[in-house]
Amino acid sequence: MPTPAETAALLEESVHRVVRGQDEAVRRILACFAAGGHALIEDVPGTGKTTLAKAIARSVSGSTFKRVQFTPDLLPSDILGISVLDPRTQQFNFRPGPVFTDILLADEINRASPRTQSALLEAMAERQATIDGERHDLDGLFFVIATQNPVEFRGTYPLPEAQMDRFMTRSRLGYVSIEEECSILSDQVTSHPVDQLEPAVSRTDVIGLLEAVRQVHISDELRTYIVEIVAATRTREEVQLAASPRASLALMKVSQALSLFEGRDFVIPETIQQIASDVIAHRLVIEPEARLSGTDAHGIVSMILDEIPAPA
Repeated sequence: MPTPAETAALLEESVHRVVRGQDEAVRRILACFAAGGHALIEDVPGTGKTTLAKAIARSVSGSTFKRVQFTPDLLPSDILGISVLDPRTQQFNFRPGPVFTDILLADEINRASPRTQSALLEAMAERQATIDGERHDLDGLFFVIATQNPVEFRGTYPLPEAQMDRFMTRSRLGYVSIEEECSILSDQVTSHPVDQLEPAVSRTDVIGLLEAVRQVHISDELRTYIVEIVAATRTREEVQLAASPRASLALMKVSQALSLFEGRDFVIPETIQQIASDVIAHRLVIEPEARLSGTDAHGIVSMILDEIPAPA
């Protein structure tokens, strides 16, 4: 059985076989996975968002994986499940929806209506779903990896602030280099590499990785540093809605996970700084005047990191 550090390395190596030229983004999303959170990947169509999600799922053997293609006519019951009347017994039987799984790919989540988007809110926040007044617990890993196109695209609905806050990280992939794009074409001459991807770790290995992340040491000074970074968003004039203590918890957990992927069993300030924007920026709502002047959430997080001295 591999150690947690070996599990992290095997998982990362497996995904890299399919997703080229996105090493840093892949590591951050896998760190979110290992931290027990949910990841949102936002980028233009065709940059590999769905392929990345499928590669992560295929790399873990023994886990269940389901995919929901979000469309404007998708209903909450299509995600959570529905009770169906059995005409023979005259009793309602619950048919669980795709949310009852270990890894859920919510593809193009912002193409569904806000009502359907919100169906995931309770599940992501509390690992449970209330259907017809009855609570159903979500067992297993339950990792939601959602993809979305930029909100300026036609046919998209911005996610509500409450649901954005449930995503531990939001990442962007971006375009790869010319050399990497040529390699992608070569890989897909006859078939897609994700179809040939074999599992690299087991579900038990991943559960062990999640437990090991909690044991990664983070000093009192670094915890205070995290809180200071998040609290600084609440005093910025450009920020209409600042980050909550949930952001502080998320930054601490992802920093612990990322440290494990970097081969350490302790957190350093550079790791916190590296992941801070992915954890905090999507939780901020910027004042309209600031947005018009060119200020964005990532820029504000960057300024905060420059202003607050890191522990020595």
